[in-house]
Amino acid sequence: MAGGNRTTTHRSRGRGSPESTDADADADATRGKSRRQGARRPHLQRRISWTFPVLGFVTLLLIGSLVYYQWGFGEGEGELVKRAKRSVTPLPMPKLMDLPQFGGYHKDSLYWGTYRPHVYLGIRARTPQSLIFGMMWLGIKNGQYHLRHVCQDSDELSTYGWVEHNGRDYGRQVLRDHDFYIETSFLKQKGEESGFGGDWAVRLDISNEVSNNAEESPMHLFFYIADESGQSFTMNSQESYRHGTTLLASGSRADVGAWQLQLHSLDSVEVHTAGYKSPHMHNLTELVQATLAVNARRTGLIQLPDIKESYSNIMVYQISAELPAKVDLVFLSGVDSESSTISERVATLTGNEFTRMLSERQKAFGEKYDRLFDTKQKVNKEEKAVGKAAIGNLLGGIGYFYGQSKIAIPKDLTLKNGEKSISYWPAELYTAVPSRSFFPRGFLWDEGFHQFLVWRWDVDICMDIIGHWLDLLNVDGWIPREQILGAEALSKVPEEFVVQYPSNGNPPTLFLSLRDLSKALYSKEFSSEEAERISTFLERAYPRLDAWFQWFNTTQSGKHEGTFYWHGRDNSTRRELNPKTLTSGLDDFPRASHPNDEERHVDLRCWMLLASNCMHSIQQMLGIKHTSVKDYALMTKKLSEFDVLNKLHLDEKSGAYFDFGYHTEKVRLRWHELRENEVIRREFLRETLEQPRLRFVPHIGYVSLFPFMMGIIPPESWVLGKQLDLISNRSILWTDYGLRSLSKISTVYMKHNTEHDPPYWRGAIWINMNYMILSSLHHYLQVDGPYKDRAGELYEELRSNLIRNIVKNYHETGFLWENYDQKNKGKGKGARPFTGWSSLVVLIMAESYPNLAR
Repeated sequence: MAGGNRTTTHRSRGRGSPESTDADADADATRGKSRRQGARRPHLQRRISWTFPVLGFVTLLLIGSLVYYQWGFGEGEGELVKRAKRSVTPLPMPKLMDLPQFGGYHKDSLYWGTYRPHVYLGIRARTPQSLIFGMMWLGIKNGQYHLRHVCQDSDELSTYGWVEHNGRDYGRQVLRDHDFYIETSFLKQKGEESGFGGDWAVRLDISNEVSNNAEESPMHLFFYIADESGQSFTMNSQESYRHGTTLLASGSRADVGAWQLQLHSLDSVEVHTAGYKSPHMHNLTELVQATLAVNARRTGLIQLPDIKESYSNIMVYQISAELPAKVDLVFLSGVDSESSTISERVATLTGNEFTRMLSERQKAFGEKYDRLFDTKQKVNKEEKAVGKAAIGNLLGGIGYFYGQSKIAIPKDLTLKNGEKSISYWPAELYTAVPSRSFFPRGFLWDEGFHQFLVWRWDVDICMDIIGHWLDLLNVDGWIPREQILGAEALSKVPEEFVVQYPSNGNPPTLFLSLRDLSKALYSKEFSSEEAERISTFLERAYPRLDAWFQWFNTTQSGKHEGTFYWHGRDNSTRRELNPKTLTSGLDDFPRASHPNDEERHVDLRCWMLLASNCMHSIQQMLGIKHTSVKDYALMTKKLSEFDVLNKLHLDEKSGAYFDFGYHTEKVRLRWHELRENEVIRREFLRETLEQPRLRFVPHIGYVSLFPFMMGIIPPESWVLGKQLDLISNRSILWTDYGLRSLSKISTVYMKHNTEHDPPYWRGAIWINMNYMILSSLHHYLQVDGPYKDRAGELYEELRSNLIRNIVKNYHETGFLWENYDQKNKGKGKGARPFTGWSSLVVLIMAESYPNLAR
């Protein structure tokens, strides 16, 4: 039941096929080698080196040796083996998460949370082998019972998501499953007797919105507890329980001490149980569903059998109740079994006290939202509710993951076991996720946009998340762009799509948030204590950011100085209308029809300017004295040169910025009959009807606006006027619902890229790019120039269109969406709920944008 729409889940987040990226990995390595041998100059005159203790080098060698022996590389493959070993060797620099500011109170206060975003309600601790908790319930579909547990579209819930969540100790979620209404509330508190991480409680408030018929079947809820380490615990018998407070389970762990799970309800409920011994947590749905089916055939009843396996480490409690009903579940840590205060501690997290605390936290959440985003005079009550739900589900969807990424080895390298991938080192990741149903894991290019919101809400959570990501850098300065860590995350992704390729990048959007954060620090927007923590964080992060930047600068550079292109495109495919550029994040946005090393990608050049400018700003603000200071200042200056940018990428006639490469517009997909061994089969293949030549790639869309988004265009330039013309032209980008991703006049507008690959970034409205465009319009309306007033007019209209459409869709469908359909009245489409970068609607409402001034 955890599978969902697997093909769509893979395809729509930009992961390359193993065939294409293997070949490109070798091609990129060859190009990199030629640069190191002097064939081309790297863009910075010298690679910055950082000196650390000898221990770091020894550790690097040790890890490399372990990789060699663990995976069993073949003999005589020296250079390829070195490349493979380096790809899974951590960067030997001090880790950000080892900073003292991430220990103590910070670690304690964030230990427990709703950190299992892929299930409708899931709680765990931020530790590799945690106690995990979750909720299931029996729903009815097509006259049959189905167990709800993992977030998936096939359940057909009319809405679900955290409508309020502060990222720490409070959340309130609403789920509607046909006629059933379930509200889940999460509270956490730390008392004097609490163990590490404190105590927490969940309230399940269930009702039937259609009927109050007392003869209706009861609602069947399931609440489970499982120990990932395999340690067993005590489950109390609940055969006679009806109402009041009772102990469900108890145990002891090194992290939280002795613990108890208690149930409290004043309604008449019936409890049945089952206990299992299993190391697997990703298939709990199937485990419980099979148990129910077997027991139903044996007894005719829909209930767990009240039996448990020896040394059970998974306990499931079936709570059956007539509706409406409220059930409180309380977790206590640091429990002294002889203490007389246990009942008092339970009382503070149940019943009327729980209701009172919920009210207080809800009020505090609302007040903080109003204080930080100040939308009172800017949006109405209906719009504000959507904004609170957007940030609530973003924060409530933050997850904790632990595991090892799978990394592709060079194409010509063979492992003794026949595998074509090796494992990254075991790592943890604390991160927001784009979508709890389709993409409940970390995505590198999404995360920078998430952190625009998170740092404004809670700067310590933001630094924690960015710190976890930067600690994933390998010795070359590369970060796997999709993090599929642990069995639960792996269960959502087909195995053939799990492998990551160390030649492939992703937009370095973390620099967006870091630049925003550093400018806020410079403007003294934080308290002195916060400012000190941020400064310490940036100082520790700087060498890691430098290594990341250098990876881009040496592996994604173009053939000519000052040019860059996304490596990893397939130059031999016959199945794609236009070879995808998955590494850019913009997937099927049209690039040069015939990829090679002559390509120049304008969006990557802009990302490099952003990164170098961010690095230079951090240097200046923190007073970092290093040889790299001149390099980043020089690179920022060079990449800011407007005349050079225009020479490389500007089409003067249209005023659009274009990619450059070997390209022809005369390509098409058509059916071909192929004969093989006397068997004829039909395939949908590309035909090239004209020889490609070096030229601009004439497709107007988001890529064409990147210099505008980054504020590179001088406010007095005629180019700015042309860009505003493109934005406002209804035949090109403008719609009443937001700006479309690709012009209607493009030859590939809304065209499939393969037989089964529908358009993705070929017309749909995406909120992250619209936010960046709004930020730029807001910038240009504030600076003197001939286009100031026009920028202001477009800003107001575009902002109004985006808010109106997002809010309308939310109230009609119950969700924020991955993108919006420009051809169907702005209707939401793609993944849902998508409270990743679509949550930027909060900042659009608040008119809170990054400062584009350099």
